[in-house]
Amino acid sequence: MTRNRTAIVIVASTRAAAGIYADRSGPIAVEFLRAQGFTVEAARVVPDAEIAAAVDQAFAERPAVIVTSGGTGITADDRTVEAVAAHLDRELPGLAQAFYTHSAGVPTAAVSRIIAGVTDTTFAITLPGSTGGVRDGCAVLEPVLEHIIASLEGNHEH
Repeated sequence: MTRNRTAIVIVASTRAAAGIYADRSGPIAVEFLRAQGFTVEAARVVPDAEIAAAVDQAFAERPAVIVTSGGTGITADDRTVEAVAAHLDRELPGLAQAFYTHSAGVPTAAVSRIIAGVTDTTFAITLPGSTGGVRDGCAVLEPVLEHIIASLEGNHEH
């Protein structure tokens, strides 16, 4: 089977999308995925209000991996988890638990709503918008991402 080695990174940040400051979390996820052998364009930075449309578009492109940053908090405009969850056939709650365990030293990590799961041949995970949150998420993914992708491809021996 030909491997789909594409990934998409989406950053939900109204202020970064408006140019008030440069996004710093998206490039961390992009570089991580590239180091894992994925073809990844620059992160797509969108206002919080446009996250659902951006996630819909990303899933329509059928990449192997979608990583989001931002929109996982508890404010009214934090809707990334809901946008991603709408596309998932199966959740992988162990990855969220691993994230919380890995981030145990950061009290605010427990307030981030992390979701991970799969649909068809796409794996997706929502990460906090902080650089530390994305680094922690990548650290959790590093030992398991290849296994996840191989499993989605039907390679049960990986």
